[in-house]
Amino acid sequence: MDLIQRLNADPAVHGILVQLPLPSGLDTPALLQAIDPAKDVDGFTWPNLGAMLDGQPALTPCTPTGVMHLLDHYDIPLAGRHAVVIGRSSIVGKPAAVMLLSRHATVTICHSQTRNLSDFTASADVLIVAMGRPGAVTRDMIKPGAVVIDVGINRGEDGKLCGDVDFAGVSEVAAWITPVPGGVGPMTVAMVIDNVISAAKRTLRR
Repeated sequence: MDLIQRLNADPAVHGILVQLPLPSGLDTPALLQAIDPAKDVDGFTWPNLGAMLDGQPALTPCTPTGVMHLLDHYDIPLAGRHAVVIGRSSIVGKPAAVMLLSRHATVTICHSQTRNLSDFTASADVLIVAMGRPGAVTRDMIKPGAVVIDVGINRGEDGKLCGDVDFAGVSEVAAWITPVPGGVGPMTVAMVIDNVISAAKRTLRR
C-alpha cells in the first residue's frame, strides 16, 4: 500500500497495475482501489468502471477492450446481434457486457448458476467465454457461423495452455474463433500499453 501511494505521488509514473492474483493475506480490493484512477492502466478502479458504465470511458479494462478491438479489426457487426458472455467478473465478463451494450448488441450474461447453458450459447451470434474451465464449451453448444472469443487460460492435463473452448471441435462450426494461446492474450498486453500512453497524455495536458 505504501508503494502504491508513492507511485501515485510520483509525477514520473503514468501507469500502475497490480499483478493478479495476489498472495493470500493481501487485500486485493483495497490495493486496487488505492491506485490513482488517472494511473489505473488496468481500468479496475471504481471511478473508471463507473465512467465506462455511464458511456464516458477513460481507462477501460484491458482484456474486454482487446476483445472489442479484435471484433472491430475483422469487421464483425454487433448492432442488433445477440452477444452471450459467459462469466461475470469485474475484470472481463461485466465490462465486456457493458461494451457490447454500448455497441447496440443484445447481451445475455451467463455464469456458474445459469441453467441449460447450451440454450443460450446456441443462440449467440457472438460468444465471449471467460469461465475458467478448460474445454467447457463444445461444438454442439455453438450456433453455426457464430463468432467465438475464448478468454479462458488454463493448464490442460498435458501441462499445455488451453482455453475454455474446445478449439478443434468449435472451429468446425464457428465462422471466427480465437486460439489460446495467441488470441486475446496479446491484445490484453497491447491494451495495457495503450492505456499507459493515454494516461501519460492526459497527465501531460494538465
